[in-house]
Amino acid sequence: MNELSYFTDRAVRSDRVIYTPTIFAKDALMYLQEVGELTALKDHSSRRKDLDSFLFFVVEDGAGEVEYGGEVHQLTTGDCVWIDCRQPYCHRSSSDRLWTLGWVHFYGKSVKAVYEKYLERGGKNVFHTEKMTGYTHLLETVQVVADSEDYIRDMRINEYLQKLLTLLMEETYRPVQQSSRVKQENIQKVRDYLEAHYEERITLEGLAEQFYINKFYLTKLFKQTYGVTVNSYLMQIRITRAKQLLRFTDLSIELIGEKCGISDPNYFSRAFKKTEGLTPGRYRRMW
Repeated sequence: MNELSYFTDRAVRSDRVIYTPTIFAKDALMYLQEVGELTALKDHSSRRKDLDSFLFFVVEDGAGEVEYGGEVHQLTTGDCVWIDCRQPYCHRSSSDRLWTLGWVHFYGKSVKAVYEKYLERGGKNVFHTEKMTGYTHLLETVQVVADSEDYIRDMRINEYLQKLLTLLMEETYRPVQQSSRVKQENIQKVRDYLEAHYEERITLEGLAEQFYINKFYLTKLFKQTYGVTVNSYLMQIRITRAKQLLRFTDLSIELIGEKCGISDPNYFSRAFKKTEGLTPGRYRRMW
């Protein structure tokens, strides 16, 4: 049962859906807990902790602040917040510019891993967006679906929550502004070089020397540009090529490792299993 409520007290006016997902949704999907929009009628605050929930909200109008992780962030129109509600948090409206918020509480077995990847890639708990209409439209859609009679609404809600996470992950793409276009072009050349020379022995030191980039700066810039480290990107290329050779040739596993730039058979097997969850031989037999 889900409750669509229009709630007004002395502090806020809200339009929300409190949602109860199916057991299937809790076991297999990202699922909704609550979604809505509120407008402050006077300055107010909300303080919580220890919730098995993730909260995303966008300031549609007005101003306020959020306290999270020992820091206080000032918020204004177009600012977004994505936080883990197991940690203590508090958000409060400004008394001078009463705010309107769109928000969603959601959870699921995969959300924590996505959230951690988001932070690892440089995502912020508080950020300003130029895509406010995209976020507000998604929240409105989730609310409409949650309040509908759609018999597969848990699946549809999962779909829209996935779109929300995709938008959030896009916020982590912040390539470093370069004073010289040469450096920007060089990082693209590094990627192209990895794709063309993955069979060879490649080191960070060698790349830095070849492309005249400091090793540590190369590491930082590559990850900011492509979302993974140089070594992770190289390993993805090598494992993808190995999978092709395992499926479509009769080459030995040792030779396939060599052709993918990993001459040590034991290391090749360990790296393949770490990525795919099974050994090269098992992968070949399955496919």
